Amino acid sequence: MSKEVTLGGQPGLVFGPGPEGWWDSERVSGPQVLCQPDHTWKMWYYGRDVTFDRMIGLQCGRCGLAESKDGVNWERVRGPLTMGAVFEPVPTTEDRFDNAHVGVSDICYDNGLYWMWYFGGDQTILEFTTFAGTQKIKGIYMRPGCAISRDGLNWTRLEGPYRGAFLDHGGSDDWDAMFCSWPRVLKDDDGSYKMYYHTFNPAKNGFFIGVAISEDGFRWQKVSQILGPGKPGSFDESGPSCRHVLKINGQYVMFYEAVDADSYYCIGLAISDDGIKWQKDEAGEQPGGPVFGHAPKGSGRWDALATGTPHIVPMPDGSYRMYYVGGQEGVGSGELGMKAQIGMAVSDGSNYRKWRRWGE
Repeated sequence: MSKEVTLGGQPGLVFGPGPEGWWDSERVSGPQVLCQPDHTWKMWYYGRDVTFDRMIGLQCGRCGLAESKDGVNWERVRGPLTMGAVFEPVPTTEDRFDNAHVGVSDICYDNGLYWMWYFGGDQTILEFTTFAGTQKIKGIYMRPGCAISRDGLNWTRLEGPYRGAFLDHGGSDDWDAMFCSWPRVLKDDDGSYKMYYHTFNPAKNGFFIGVAISEDGFRWQKVSQILGPGKPGSFDESGPSCRHVLKINGQYVMFYEAVDADSYYCIGLAISDDGIKWQKDEAGEQPGGPVFGHAPKGSGRWDALATGTPHIVPMPDGSYRMYYVGGQEGVGSGELGMKAQIGMAVSDGSNYRKWRRWGE
C-alpha cells in the first residue's frame, strides 16, 4: 500500500495543472485510469492552458497522459502534439465534429490496442440560458468519437457516420438536442455494447443521461433517456451528467456527477439489472443520497465546490478507488472559473457506498 501523501497536504488531491509551457498548465480534468498487467498505472485526462480558445467555456481542450507506479504519484508523459498533448482537435479547416475541442471520456485495452472514446465539438457558437446565466459558447454541439493506439501516445481516429462522430445529437424537439457527449462504453457479457452519454436540456433546465446500444461497437442505436434531475432540494436537483458504469456482482452500477440548485456538485449512485432501467440509490453516507460529496462549504479546501467526473478502479483486494475532479469555492463563475484538479478516494473495503479521501 502506498504511503498516503497528497499534493500540498490537501486530502484527496493527487494531480494538478502542469507547469508553464505545457498544454494543461491551467486545468486538468476527466481522469481515465488503467492499471496495467505489470502493475504500473496510466491516466489519460483532458484540460487546457490559458491560450486555448476562451469561447469554448468548458474544462476540455486537449488530452494527455500521465504514468505512475502506485496510482497516486503521477508524472506527465510528453506526447507528440501541441505542448506535449497526446490528442487534440483536428485543424479548423476540416469539416468534422471535433475541430474546436476534444476530451477523453473512456479508455480500455483490448486485443493489443488502447481504445479511446472521446467527445468533441465544432466551431459553431450558441447562445443559451442555464441556471448559471446566459452564455455564448463555442463547441457546445458535442458528439462522441473513437480513436485507437498501440502505445497510448499516438492515436488514430476511427471514422463515424456523423462528420466523424459515431452518434449524433437529437433533433430540435428531442431531449438530447443540445449535445450527445461524454461517452462511456461498456462491453457486456454477451459481446454487445452500451454507450452512456449525457446532455443538457434548456427547456427543462437540467442534465439528463441516455443510453445507446450496439452489436459491434461502431453502429449505434439510441434507446432512451434513463436518468434525470432529482426532486427539489436534492443534491441532483439540476440533474446528473458525467458518469462511470461498471458491473459489480452481476449488477450494473452507475456513479454519476450531479449538481444541485446552488451549483454545488456531488457524486451519486444508481443501480440497474439490465443497464437500461435505472433506480437511484439513496443509501449513501452523505445527507440526501450522494455517496461522495464535496468538502464542507466554506472550508477553503480544493474540492469544497465540486466532486465529479468519477472513474472507478476495482482493486485486487476487493476494494475500489475513485478518481474524480474537484473544484474550489470562490475562484470564479462558470466552468472556466472553477480550478479543476484531480483527486482520489478509496472505498471502505468492498462497500462502494462509503468512501474517504486519500490522505484523510
